[in-house]
Amino acid sequence: MRRLIAGCMIVLLAPVAQAQTESLDNLLRSIREVRSTEQAAMRERESQFIAERDQQQRRLEGAEQALAQTKAQADRLQAEFDQLEAALAEADLALTQRSGNLGELFGIVRQIAGDTQSQWQDSVLNLQFPGRMEALEQLAQSRRIPTVDALEQFWFLLQEDMTASGKVSRYEAPVVGNDGQQRELDVVSVGPFVTLQGGDYLLYQPEEDRLAVAARQPDGRGMIDDFMEPRDGLAGLPVDPTRGTVIAQLQLTPTLMERVRQGGIVGYVILVLGSIGLLLGLARLVWLQRTSSRVDKQVDDLDNLTNSNPLGRVLGVIGSRPKLEELDTLELKLDEAILKETPALERWQGLIKLLAAVAPLLGLLGTVTGMIATFQAITLFGTGDPKMMAGGISQALVTTVLGLVVAIPLLFLHSVVAARSKALIQLLEQQSAGLIAMHLGGGEERRGE
Repeated sequence: MRRLIAGCMIVLLAPVAQAQTESLDNLLRSIREVRSTEQAAMRERESQFIAERDQQQRRLEGAEQALAQTKAQADRLQAEFDQLEAALAEADLALTQRSGNLGELFGIVRQIAGDTQSQWQDSVLNLQFPGRMEALEQLAQSRRIPTVDALEQFWFLLQEDMTASGKVSRYEAPVVGNDGQQRELDVVSVGPFVTLQGGDYLLYQPEEDRLAVAARQPDGRGMIDDFMEPRDGLAGLPVDPTRGTVIAQLQLTPTLMERVRQGGIVGYVILVLGSIGLLLGLARLVWLQRTSSRVDKQVDDLDNLTNSNPLGRVLGVIGSRPKLEELDTLELKLDEAILKETPALERWQGLIKLLAAVAPLLGLLGTVTGMIATFQAITLFGTGDPKMMAGGISQALVTTVLGLVVAIPLLFLHSVVAARSKALIQLLEQQSAGLIAMHLGGGEERRGE
């Protein structure tokens, strides 16, 4: 039985063993193929590495050769540089020995040429003699000893400038008018001091090398026409001894209206109040003058009282023949009539006085607001640029000036108006008292008779 079972198992396992044997052969064969492939790749990589190593070695040898050649060239150039530097030092020494005092002369010429160039930078004579600034610059920047021709040219430039400084010259030059247009016009130069064209003073603009009509002309322009006319004798002409600086500063000087605008709103308020006070004061003066004339006429003719003047109205309350028994009543009536006339005579005086007092206070207000604006500008921008603070300072100063300018005339005007009205009131009181005394004296004489 056992033998039978073992035989069956051998019969059943025989195909399996045969299949396993065939798979193992296939695996061995595939392993051999992979190994041979890997060995071939490794040999190829090894040969490639050896080729690259040889190539890198050749490159290294070439670089070392180039470095050696560069070092040799550097050593040769350094030796040549040292040789040239030594030769240059010997040449400088020889030049110094040969030049002697010429070296000092060279330094003086360069210094004088530089100083002359800075002095002539803003000179209007550059228009008459173009190219002289370039010649001075070349001489001032030159590093070689000037030649005799260069020195003679420098001397000629100095002589030419001195000669032109004492002459009145006429020539054509580019001029920019008030309309902004540039034209070639005939101009007249009085040395380097002033330049004229068509009755106007001109300003020299060195950056553009041209002339421009001054926006604000100085006084004495009427003398320009007399100067420009042909004559045999001498003619007067205002000149700028600073060679245009005064005329240029005149362009920066603000006019009266610009000063007023610097005061801002406070300045305008001060001027408006001052104008109102001035008009009121002048109107009161005119009215008081006319009233005073009428009162003077009435004083000369007391028998014919009229209501067109205060004196006639005051004296009219007692009539031409007052009763002596009512003397106390007459005095009260006269006092009442004078009190009625007083407000008309003193009208607007309080307002004028108030305006005179308010004007400097408004000026102080403008000063405070201007200083506040100045401190704000300092806080925001610092003190590096004074122009940022100029607006507040201008307002502070201008409003103070405007307040005083308005207050002082108003105070004088108020004093004059008050004095005139007070004189009229005193005249009314005097005439009233005199009239009562006259009637009282007449009545006593009649009683004595």
